[in-house]
Amino acid sequence: MSFAINDRNIGHGNAPYVIAELSANHNGNLQNALSIIDIAKDAGADAVKIQTYRPDTITLKSDAPEFQIGDGPWKGRSLYELYDWAHTPWEWHEKLFAHATDRGISIFSSPFDFTAVDLLQDLGAPAFKIASFEAIDLPLIRYVASKGKPMIISTGMANLQEIQEAVTAAKDGGCEDLALLLCVSGYPAPPSDYNLATLTDMISRFDVPIGLSDHTLDNTTAIASVALGASIIEKHITLDRTGGGPDDSFSLEPTEFAALCRDAKTAWTALGRVAYGGKSSERGNVQFRRSLYFVKSLSAGETITPDAVRSVRPGYGAAPKHLDAILGKKVREAVDANTPVKLDAIEMNTD
Repeated sequence: MSFAINDRNIGHGNAPYVIAELSANHNGNLQNALSIIDIAKDAGADAVKIQTYRPDTITLKSDAPEFQIGDGPWKGRSLYELYDWAHTPWEWHEKLFAHATDRGISIFSSPFDFTAVDLLQDLGAPAFKIASFEAIDLPLIRYVASKGKPMIISTGMANLQEIQEAVTAAKDGGCEDLALLLCVSGYPAPPSDYNLATLTDMISRFDVPIGLSDHTLDNTTAIASVALGASIIEKHITLDRTGGGPDDSFSLEPTEFAALCRDAKTAWTALGRVAYGGKSSERGNVQFRRSLYFVKSLSAGETITPDAVRSVRPGYGAAPKHLDAILGKKVREAVDANTPVKLDAIEMNTD
């Protein structure tokens, strides 16, 4: 239940794989896109992801009502206008891939049609991402699968049957390295919509790494997902949340994204393994546990009475669990007040 993208292992037993979703946050400026790659690398992300489409490969140029956006952050635009505004020009792709390679961070994309898949394959993309809205496009999934690269599928809006159909299409198409992301396709999405308990159900149902594509406005949901077994975290990244671009308002700024990378890996480290007993950071504090101390001086052969011994800190005496056993017993030798109780100094047998 694991695979690698550019030698970075993903899945059970590995730190969460953090993907910085660049999306439309370049706002039509190539330098912005290059800068976001730099920010993602400096923040500690494992990969940066872009989106590969043209407006005419994803929708139709139409004034019909069904092509108009009536609500949400893109209200008032047509689908064609939105995607013309938001798309990453194909002529940028080679420069973006080269820059990411130079910076030592993986880069891949969400293709939205067969021609986009071909472009990304020619660029040597190490993986493919299927966006939530395309999770029902089984021909696209099968075509991506035929390229023999790892595939990550977001499941926003998809019901269980649709998710299973996407998984089957991927596997039937030849995909051997598949991951699924729990996702809510709201922009932004309220944390209550994520129902993170679904993560553990997905882990039990599908024999693939499961992660989270997070559209909430902070990092809490993403960090919580790590404790539930999320192997991948995807989050939008921007230079400036007030930049006015299509996705800026629900994306993380540089310091926030760096905190996500740091805290997700801290949460994963804290999960650790099943371990009882003393930990390395506790060793110096064992002495401050409670133990039995004499609070009266006793002569050799004298009986230990309840007022002669107490459970106190520090922990150099016998454990408090021995209190009942030593009461009524005699000391073998004289003991001083405020000294630890040692079991070998007590006559434990009264025969």
